[in-house]
Amino acid sequence: MIIKVLGSAAGGGFPQWNCNGFHSAKVRAGVAGYRPRLQSSLAVSSDGANWVLLNASPDIRQQINETPELQPVKNGKLRDSPIKAVVLTNADVDHITGLLSLREGQPFSIYAADRVLATLEANSVFDVLARDKVRRIPFELNETTRLEGAGVDLGLVVEAFAVPGKVALFLEKGDASGNFGSREGDTIGLKITDAKTGKSFFYIPGVAEIDEPLAGKIRNAELLFLDATLFEDDEMLTQGLLNKTGKRMGHISVSGPDGSISALSQLNVKRRIYVHINNSNPILDENSEARKVVDASGWEVGFDGMEVRL
Repeated sequence: MIIKVLGSAAGGGFPQWNCNGFHSAKVRAGVAGYRPRLQSSLAVSSDGANWVLLNASPDIRQQINETPELQPVKNGKLRDSPIKAVVLTNADVDHITGLLSLREGQPFSIYAADRVLATLEANSVFDVLARDKVRRIPFELNETTRLEGAGVDLGLVVEAFAVPGKVALFLEKGDASGNFGSREGDTIGLKITDAKTGKSFFYIPGVAEIDEPLAGKIRNAELLFLDATLFEDDEMLTQGLLNKTGKRMGHISVSGPDGSISALSQLNVKRRIYVHINNSNPILDENSEARKVVDASGWEVGFDGMEVRL
């Protein structure tokens, strides 16, 4: 099984188009220790020929252009693509709008939870994906689903499971409980298994906390890609970028007693890679103290173009 990081940044990418914050300014200036990043997405394949996208980023066209494996086969059909399916973990703008770039009558399958598919259904712009060619297939949470697309068995089995989080920002409907209308299935994690080898990994690009059910799910995992939106819960406030904490946005922090480093310290996950990294996060600076903390804890910071094989 081949896994490629197409985008390792959170929504807006790095640098974000309108951000002149400390880190965005540094990467724009080409300062050593910083590298640009596209918005969050992975690609996975069991055979190196047929591929599944895990989320469809607004940067998808550039990601395809930078990834030969995702391009039409040389001297092949006039219209063709090795991308056979897209799996969505939520309805965030940075995870669904790339679907619009996959129009032009190309067959593939979209897999998502009912709540996410309902969001696509409610927005007619997604009808540019021809219904007779692009299947929309709902997950049964906590059940396994064999992935297929364009009539091809992709050799991958996915288990989707609810994780702590919240509804997409543009769907928020605040109430007295402060849950903004969130319900189970708004944010999911994925366990991807190669049907031939039995090797598996977890992809969780958005999560509010590592609660007991999630800890039990990922314990002893071979590989995990995890949400690293913020290093500290209040960093966007202290940097003057946004008046929201990580908790308010539904994202766990990397550091602190409730952060992901601490939460996973006893779970024996063999390889741990951070993705979905916000432009405010100091781990984007390879020479920062925060990056040293992450490195010392045994975590890796994912980067665009990173490849992992299981």
